[in-house]
Amino acid sequence: MTLTAPSPTIAETAPVLLSLAAGYAGHRTVSIGLRRGLVRRLADAPGSTAEDLAEFLDLDPFYVSVWCRSAVAAGIVVRDGAGFALLPHVDTLLLDSGSPAYVGGVFPVLEAPEVFGRFEAELGSGERMWWDDTSPEWIAAVTGTGTPFYTRLVPGGLSQVPGLVDALDAGCRVVDTACGTGVGVVRLAEHHPACQVVGVDGDQHSIDVARDRIAAAGLADRVELVCSALEDLTLEQPATVVVNNISMHECRDIDRVTEAVRESLEPGGWFVISDFPFPDTDEGLRTAPGRIMSGIQFFEAQIDDQLLPRAAYDDLLARHGFTDLGWVQLTPMHALTWGRRP
Repeated sequence: MTLTAPSPTIAETAPVLLSLAAGYAGHRTVSIGLRRGLVRRLADAPGSTAEDLAEFLDLDPFYVSVWCRSAVAAGIVVRDGAGFALLPHVDTLLLDSGSPAYVGGVFPVLEAPEVFGRFEAELGSGERMWWDDTSPEWIAAVTGTGTPFYTRLVPGGLSQVPGLVDALDAGCRVVDTACGTGVGVVRLAEHHPACQVVGVDGDQHSIDVARDRIAAAGLADRVELVCSALEDLTLEQPATVVVNNISMHECRDIDRVTEAVRESLEPGGWFVISDFPFPDTDEGLRTAPGRIMSGIQFFEAQIDDQLLPRAAYDDLLARHGFTDLGWVQLTPMHALTWGRRP
């Protein structure tokens, strides 16, 4: 005889749904606080009352008091005497884009029309799009979410790849595929001054923004940009290292890209894939990282792909003849996988 667990009661199921509504209210509270400067002001002036915040930011005091109470309910703000203060570390997590722990960029991404709005509008047609169909605001928001991935990748993540630090310190050619607006190429060039860095991306708008970023950093003599689909990747000189940060799952032909990367590497060169480790179990999907990654999938579906389980990259690299495979998890939402060209 097979025993089955009793079905949950309505009283047990209702909190599941209510927690989703509560999470949405908390998300909107954080987003409003970031956009209207309330979170920043509380970081700079803890103990501010709602009236203090309203006066400094030229906002309505009653509305600000409503926001403050909701921020307390969301768990990001605590009462501080007659005023309010951010919970410890909230300023780092929401405001410090240079911190490896930064998550502030997630909130505007999930509110962007490219995620849920367009998905729902095209739910019947299933019409796909590509990056050049998105708005500059979307590109900027994605840059915000991708920045901490680069912060963790360079130099800390790369230092965990056996033998790679010695090559970077000695000076070599490094290619950042799907470089976006150039955050990664600048970081690679700054942290590894002996290296020549190449950024490759298929979106011309992103390349234009990257060029300005590189010029502002004074790195134009050591950083080259190429506008090309990754499937068509060809390099004038072989690279010692090719990295891909949170974009490998988006390749229209992932096998063709991997083969192009392999051909672009010198013998013994490294391919490092930095990406979301999408859960491959229902239990993993129900964790907070799994739920956020499931939300990201709504955008990914519209460019005709989905995030991949971490182990899928082992199979991909092995299939294309890479050796010395390895991997490490940096956070619950960030893992590295690597291999070397024989």
